[in-house]
Amino acid sequence: MINKIFSDTLHAVGNTPLIKLKWASSVSGCNIYGKAEFMNPGGSVKDRAALFMIKDAEKKKLIKPGDTLIEATAGNTGIGLTLIGNAMGYKSLIVIANNQSQEKKDTLRACGAKLKEVPPVPYTDPNNYIHVAKRLATDNGGYFCNQFDNLANREAHIVTTGPEIINGLEGNIDAFTTSVGTGGTLAGVSIALKKKNKNILTVAADPEGSVIFDFIKKGKLTSSGNSITEGIGQGRITKNFEASPVDDAEKITDSEALNVIYNMVQHDGLIMGGSTGINVASAIKVGKKLSPNSNIVTILCDYGTRYQSKIYNINFLRENNLPIPPWLEK
Repeated sequence: MINKIFSDTLHAVGNTPLIKLKWASSVSGCNIYGKAEFMNPGGSVKDRAALFMIKDAEKKKLIKPGDTLIEATAGNTGIGLTLIGNAMGYKSLIVIANNQSQEKKDTLRACGAKLKEVPPVPYTDPNNYIHVAKRLATDNGGYFCNQFDNLANREAHIVTTGPEIINGLEGNIDAFTTSVGTGGTLAGVSIALKKKNKNILTVAADPEGSVIFDFIKKGKLTSSGNSITEGIGQGRITKNFEASPVDDAEKITDSEALNVIYNMVQHDGLIMGGSTGINVASAIKVGKKLSPNSNIVTILCDYGTRYQSKIYNINFLRENNLPIPPWLEK
C-alpha cells in the first residue's frame, strides 16, 4: 500500500473514514457508521469549518496573512482555527467560557492562541462570549470568524462531509443524525444528502437544556434540564441552521450519552467525547425505529481525552450523579 503524501496540513483536513460501530450496531439492529472526524489534524470535526471560514474570508479579501482571527468557541473550533491559521500565516485570539474543560484551554494555549476566558452567560447577555469576541474584533482590529452565523461553516459540510458520506456508502444511506452547536454540520450534511436522495432521514441529536428538540418537534424555542456536554446544544436558531432540511429530533440525556461512550471504549476501542455520545445514542434510537440492517451515519466529533478531567474522572461523575465506567471504580 502506498501512503498518500499531502503537500501541507490543509490537505489533511477531511476525507476521514467511516467506521462501523460494532456495539451500537448490535443494540440497534442496524448498521451504524461513525465519521471519524477526530482524525482531522486539529482533532475534531471543526477543522472543516475553520478551513472554509478562513478561505472564504481570504476570497472576499477580508483578511491577509499576519492578521488576527478572533472567535468565540467551546474549544474545538478555536483549536482548528489556530492550527490551520498557523499554517496559513494568521494569529488567533480565542474567547471561551471559563467552565469549558481545562484540557481544551490548555490545548489552545499550546497551539499558540491567545485566550480570553469569560463567565458562561446566555446569548441574550451582552457579556456572552460571542458578543465579547465581536467587540474585541471591532475594538482591536481583527477578523471575527463568527462560526455560528458564518455560512462558510455550513458550506464546508455541503461540499466535503456530505459527499464523503455518500461516496463511502455508495449512496446507500437511510438516516443521518448529529448534534447541533453552530448547526453547520447537521444542516450542511442534510442538504448534501437530500440533494442525493430526499428520502434520507435527517435527525437532530439534542442534549437536555437545548431548544433544538422542541423547535423541530413543536416549533418552539423552549427547553428543560441541562447537560454537561460541551460545544453542542443551542438556545437560538443560528443562520447556519436556518431553513435546514432536518426531519426529526431525538432528546438524549447525559446518562444515556455517557453509557454509550463507555461502551464504545470497551467494545469499539474508541475513547470519545460527550458530543459523540449524544450522536451515537441518537443513532441507536433512530435505528430502533427503522427496518433492520438500515444504514445510519453519525459524527464522531473528537477524542474523549479533551474531557478527561470531567467525563472520565470518577470524582466529577460522582459529584454529578452520573454513570461511572467500571474500570474507574477498580
